[in-house]
Amino acid sequence: MGKKKPLVIITRRLPDRIETRMCELFDTRLNIEDAAMSRAKLTEAMASADVLVPTVTDRIDADLVREAGPNLKLIANFGNGVDNIAIGAALERGITVTNTPGVLTEDTADMTMALILAVARRIVEGAGAIPANEWTGWAPTWMLGRRITGKRLGIVGMGRIGQAIARRARAFGLQIHYHNRRRLSLPIEEKLEATYWDSLDQMLARMDIVSVNCPHTPATYHLLSARRLKYLRPDAFLINTSRGEVIDENALTRMLETGELAGAGLDVFEHEPSVSPKLIKLARAGKVTLLPHMGSATSEGRLDMGEKVIVNVQTFWDGHRPPDRVLAAML
Repeated sequence: MGKKKPLVIITRRLPDRIETRMCELFDTRLNIEDAAMSRAKLTEAMASADVLVPTVTDRIDADLVREAGPNLKLIANFGNGVDNIAIGAALERGITVTNTPGVLTEDTADMTMALILAVARRIVEGAGAIPANEWTGWAPTWMLGRRITGKRLGIVGMGRIGQAIARRARAFGLQIHYHNRRRLSLPIEEKLEATYWDSLDQMLARMDIVSVNCPHTPATYHLLSARRLKYLRPDAFLINTSRGEVIDENALTRMLETGELAGAGLDVFEHEPSVSPKLIKLARAGKVTLLPHMGSATSEGRLDMGEKVIVNVQTFWDGHRPPDRVLAAML
């Protein structure tokens, strides 16, 4: 008799190829409706599953972890960020947590560059002008944006994604600056032609464009606080493709309303999927570009994420340490 297959519960629809393979390998329970699970359904899933496969929008807090059944041994997150999971509580219960790092680096870096260009060159406004019958022909002073070549880009968080952005930004003629928890090695700095700032405050005050690319952890919550945002110059742009909680969204909104900041490009929000009506109003006025958390939304990226989940689950169930295990010390 073969080894018993684990009961794997997936909280949302995944690409068909991934779901089919998981059904072949495991005793898999799918979410056919593709609606976010309620807290009651999440509790029920955690009570019965051997493996839970949540997404980054499922809040697996400490209370949910404490209600987990005795069979739950692995939470295999479909996503790179794990701020949605109470890691410490899971580890205390002997539950291993994995994620899917690395596979979304290029996609997120692409979207960051897209937002930089969209904000600086007013691409969204321009794209909407023709359908709205607002374009009457070329004019010397109409829809003027800003050139990005020669500008200083400050990257907050110089991990895989930050470095991928730096490589792209150099090709556009941007000067690369960065702030990170740990300074990069000299060879990497030289390759990226990047200037390191130990003081985030000092870097913010000198940049033309700031891109936020650090994970959301207790240490980075409102890292760009109301106080820090004030260091940004009135002609600067702020881009966020990491997590909404890293920026004090209310303070940012006030600065955009009063013209203390030239513009912003946001792919993530502090209380998503809820988006502040004030931000929506600013978007209609062309002062901010808003995207619905699309940074990792490529078919290739989603398939790569699913493959990592499968490897993590299979490796764990075979009695080995999964390659993408998350430790509390990493956060």
